[in-house]
Amino acid sequence: MESNDILQDRLNKLKCLEQKGIKPFGQAQKLTHLLHISDVLSWFQEGSKAFVCGRLMAKREHGKVIFFDLRDQEVKIQVYIKEDILGKETFELFNSLDIGDILSVEGELFKTRTGEPTIKAVTLCLLAKSLKPLPEKWHGLKDVETRYRQRYVDLIANHEVKKIFISRGKIITAIRNYLDKKNYLEVETPMMHPIPGGAAGRPFKTHHNEYDIDLYLRIAPELYLKRLLVGGFERIYEINRSFRNEGVSTRHNPEFTMLEVYTAYSDCEGMMSLVEELVIEAAMASTGKLKFEYQGKLIDLTPPWKRYSFAEVVKEKFGILPEDEAQAMLEKLQAKGRALNEKKLSRSQVAKIVEDLLHEEDDFSPAFFTDYFSILCPLARNKPDNPHISERFELFIAGMEIANAYSELNDPLEQKRRFEEEIAEAGTDIPQLRMIDEDFVNALEYGMPPAGGLGIGIDRLVMILTDQPSIRDVILFPLLRPQEVEKKL
Repeated sequence: MESNDILQDRLNKLKCLEQKGIKPFGQAQKLTHLLHISDVLSWFQEGSKAFVCGRLMAKREHGKVIFFDLRDQEVKIQVYIKEDILGKETFELFNSLDIGDILSVEGELFKTRTGEPTIKAVTLCLLAKSLKPLPEKWHGLKDVETRYRQRYVDLIANHEVKKIFISRGKIITAIRNYLDKKNYLEVETPMMHPIPGGAAGRPFKTHHNEYDIDLYLRIAPELYLKRLLVGGFERIYEINRSFRNEGVSTRHNPEFTMLEVYTAYSDCEGMMSLVEELVIEAAMASTGKLKFEYQGKLIDLTPPWKRYSFAEVVKEKFGILPEDEAQAMLEKLQAKGRALNEKKLSRSQVAKIVEDLLHEEDDFSPAFFTDYFSILCPLARNKPDNPHISERFELFIAGMEIANAYSELNDPLEQKRRFEEEIAEAGTDIPQLRMIDEDFVNALEYGMPPAGGLGIGIDRLVMILTDQPSIRDVILFPLLRPQEVEKKL
């Protein structure tokens, strides 16, 4: 049957139900004794009563006896209905029901001859009529795109997809619970910033009509969180939504979730221990183990994790030294066949060196890269014995940057000098990125305690812990190209 015919058939059934006085949406019924199907299955006792709700997912008719599957968020249960138990009128109602309809069922628990837990229905009620048919299977790139666009259908049709997002919730809850137990305070900072800052990235721009000012969706919450350190909060974190008006890939979405944690009287080393503990906590909550596969390769989270020096790796591979001028760095890169079309080296190009190197590694297990050049870390404290090297690390797992942390710079004069230097050297064509956040510098002038700061990419961490190849697979509603544009390409 064609989809239009199916829709018309269901509309006809809808009309028939209404003519019988049955409300196809929001049937008046008290749901006070409702049970989750998973709870029913966990304490299942034959002869007990149960009242459940869910979506009709399959039915098997045998004359005046019908079996069907009812699924809720996590599991399904078989339901048995018989005309002489349910009554002729309610039994005939089932003929107007379709796969996808949402029902409530009340009845007695029993097991079939094959041992399958089943509810013998004594009442059945329609709660919501499904007017469109559910897909049986998803396959091919076109359907993958449809899955992202119509995630609600994807979640109905593919129970494995729903498990991914249940795992995502467990990962975030585990992280939050761990930090709460360590006496960290969860805070909320603005998502609209008068000056974009806290990270390198192109912001989204918006306008506030009442104040007649331009604002930017945050690219990172860092500068506001450090203002709270100045204000006297010593252990804080934010699980935040951030935005960057940049490219889209299997690892990048313009809207993404980060965890940022700040600890007064700590440093980069303290953040290294913290991120190990947080990732392990998240892994145990979602996978229950520290060794698992990601895209066919083994990941072992057993601590301690490997450490590499960024400065040493870059020196070994390219001969680049932290004290080199930007032009000298570029020439050394080009001598090794990298960045051949570039006339000037940018911060992002230097950072990309590490990513390229890690993609060549066979080991997917966690690796810390430390000793980043100070020119790449305008917000980090320098090493006492080398002003060209910062106290910073990046954590890579499966070749992806998962976390970034450093000993926070708390010298207001040095911070302002670095902002000015960064703006002078960037030569950016984005005017707003030439602005200095004077209020942040002003906050530092009141005194910020030495601190360690940590950022974790939640989406990428979930990718690894749920074995998903694309960031779109772990974001419920990823940003997609408009369909009208896609059709023209």
